[in-house]
Amino acid sequence: MNPIRLNGNTLSFDDLREVVYERRPVLLEAEAREKVIAARGVVEKLIRENRVAYAINTGVGKLSDVHIPPEQNRQLQVNLIRSHSAGVGEPLSQEETRAMMLLRANSLAKGFSGVRPEVIDLLCEMLNRGVHPVVPSQGSVGASGDLAPLAHLALGMMGEGEAWFENGRLSAADALKRAQIKPLVPEAKEAISLINGTQAMLAVGCLSLLTAETLIASADVLGAMTLDALHGTDVAFDERIHAARPHAGQMKVAANMRRLIAGSQIRDSHKDCGRVQDAYTLRCIPQVHGAIRDTLEFCRKTFEVEMNSAVDNPLVFVLNKDTDEGDVISGGNFHGQPLAFALDYMAIALTALGGISERRIERLVNPALNEGLPPFLAPDAGINSGFMMPQVTAAALASENKVLAHPASADSITTSGNKEDYVSMGMAAANKLKRVVANTTFVLAIEACAAAQAIDFLAPLKTSPPLQHAHAAIRKVSARIEHDRVFATDFNNLAALIRAGGVLT
Repeated sequence: MNPIRLNGNTLSFDDLREVVYERRPVLLEAEAREKVIAARGVVEKLIRENRVAYAINTGVGKLSDVHIPPEQNRQLQVNLIRSHSAGVGEPLSQEETRAMMLLRANSLAKGFSGVRPEVIDLLCEMLNRGVHPVVPSQGSVGASGDLAPLAHLALGMMGEGEAWFENGRLSAADALKRAQIKPLVPEAKEAISLINGTQAMLAVGCLSLLTAETLIASADVLGAMTLDALHGTDVAFDERIHAARPHAGQMKVAANMRRLIAGSQIRDSHKDCGRVQDAYTLRCIPQVHGAIRDTLEFCRKTFEVEMNSAVDNPLVFVLNKDTDEGDVISGGNFHGQPLAFALDYMAIALTALGGISERRIERLVNPALNEGLPPFLAPDAGINSGFMMPQVTAAALASENKVLAHPASADSITTSGNKEDYVSMGMAAANKLKRVVANTTFVLAIEACAAAQAIDFLAPLKTSPPLQHAHAAIRKVSARIEHDRVFATDFNNLAALIRAGGVLT
């Protein structure tokens, strides 16, 4: 693949997906390189003239009033990276770390950070050769961005700490040496530019969003299968109803449901039954799934802005590149509040997705609600328990999500000697979101298994052509339940199928 040319302004979700999952190479765009060089010129002039600027020749945070003499500036850079590498807990996945590296490189490529282009080149080279620093997932309050996670990333760039390379976890020094990459020796301003930013929470959020978008599209298909298996009606998806309340997501889901149900023999078999309307979990799929789609669209737009933003501090603004004139201005673009809200919002939306799916599973298995289907979808119910316990698992996951949906962004805690006195807790929101995504994926996997089983019981009547396609995909990884068996393998297989978009039709 041709390399993606980073300029800080045009990185897309497709670019991120290809770099993270397909190892598409990256490099610094030539025009962006000139902007980076110009901003670096401003920094170097400031150093030559020994003018005071935050984090260039001062301490950071509460120590910002301490002036650092020129001869100690390199040591300051190393000390900042080492001292901020204070993260704990399970490391981010290599995919999340790749996303973080890409996002950090792209932000620096805007030319407002004052780093040398060699810093961005190093990040690109590490991405291209598969050297991924080990980054602990905990330790960020989302104040000056994700200080601890980004410091661990920068630590790996210096050849300290640990890194993954060629499927092994080893010292970062050895990983860089084996990849034939020269470690970073950070110069003035570069440490703060590397550790100040929102790229850890953004990386986790972006990858969670990509999965969530697949989940909601899959949920439409699985919801339609459940609707058909329960002899539900498509009347509630009439275009006129949704045009009267034209939320974009709602209208899209209603149209999708009409398409997915069209041509079902099961639907045709009960068109003249006396049922007036279905339960909310069936009738209100457009309203609920649609609101989730709208939420994800809001999160996507928020993340797209952040992907192409300068989020460190201070920022360097070039006034005259020929004379290295410019302003170095301290601000707060590192604050994670916009992302923290979006991450929490996504967790709430996916909790609703898992919740409505679990309630549909209940309707499929409960003998009081699944008229025409065996109790718990079990062949020879009694000797077989069927889907009795899978519904319990779905309920456990859906209820765990309700706890995780409590917004981290509603909290704050004072840090750094009261200098950072209101923080976003964005990384906590991102870490919670990962669990919500995983839980919701398994709830949908259980619905897929149950809905396919219910469709099988209605033979020889067939569901619609699109849903037959989804049913066939499910059956490739999970055979029909003929007698009680261990479900765990089925659910793992179906979760992988759903994450890969395998039930979409």
